[in-house]
Amino acid sequence: MSRDGAAGLRYGWTTGACATAATTAAYTALLTGEFPDPVRIDLPNDKHPSFALATEALEASAATVGIVKDAGDDPDVTHGALVSARVTLGAPGTGVTFRAGHGVGTVTKPGLPLAVGEPAINPMPRQFMREHVAAVAARHGGSGDVVVEIAVEHGDELARKTWNPRLGILGGLSILGTTGVVVPYSCSSWIDSIRRGIDVARAAGHQHVAGCTGSTSERVVTELYGLPEDALLDMGDFAGAVLKYLRRHPVPRLTIAGGIGKLAKLADGHLDLHSGRSQVSTESLAARVLAAGGSPALVEGVRHANTALDALQQCQAEGLPLGDLVAAGARQTALGVLLGAAVEVDVVVIDRGGTVVGRA
Repeated sequence: MSRDGAAGLRYGWTTGACATAATTAAYTALLTGEFPDPVRIDLPNDKHPSFALATEALEASAATVGIVKDAGDDPDVTHGALVSARVTLGAPGTGVTFRAGHGVGTVTKPGLPLAVGEPAINPMPRQFMREHVAAVAARHGGSGDVVVEIAVEHGDELARKTWNPRLGILGGLSILGTTGVVVPYSCSSWIDSIRRGIDVARAAGHQHVAGCTGSTSERVVTELYGLPEDALLDMGDFAGAVLKYLRRHPVPRLTIAGGIGKLAKLADGHLDLHSGRSQVSTESLAARVLAAGGSPALVEGVRHANTALDALQQCQAEGLPLGDLVAAGARQTALGVLLGAAVEVDVVVIDRGGTVVGRA
């Protein structure tokens, strides 16, 4: 396993890479009677990883291989999951047909890069598997006409911790990966889920979506606007991902909702709201209070506040609407990123209890 030189963290392999390796080994065994262990695959960017086989079974007309996913040092929900491929011979001329085994979801809503009714095996993993099936067929005299059924042990349970139910992918996980490599803490799968969430909302014809930093802000937005679940984008810390994708794929109205701390960072121009990658500036909050006519004592109190919530409470005691000021700043940042896209923006700021403390 390679390491990210900057952070010293191990890279991992996507479910798509594991499914490709399992498919390659299973089809090889189906044609030759022998399982290659470890099995080597070829991925983009000159990556050629080898995978140990965790399970293998050879029948008269089918072969099944299981591979345990290693996500490296990324906190991936599927780390340690058993990804398996069952390969059977297909009818002549059918090429590679994909099926969802236990723990792999099925697409039930439009807007995703797969048709409704298809197994949730994304386009790039499908391409990897087709290429490897063709290579095995060429090496061992096969036709390349196969049915590939991908399964993930406990995938139905793991999927509840992902966006899949909201995206209309039911019954299990998606088989993902554009390069086959998991970069630690890149959060690429979360950002990809945000984009797919916007795609699904647009395909459903929703005119209003909400980017929320967490479950409390989701609840508040639902109470305020009555939005359906597939119009709610679990934005987390990735405000930039929502705004940049909407710039290219607009929806008429966007509500941004979150706690005052995260939205104070957005007001300051930060598009990644994670505590490890951006900080609340009490100096900036104090400048807003000063511009709004706050007393010198309040300005100093906010400048030395412990948290954004502390600053908010000081301002509330003086009757100064800091939440509204933060909401206005966050809205300006959002409009700046949208670059004139046809998206109306409003911002809702809440405290930890879910009370609305500011709007713009």
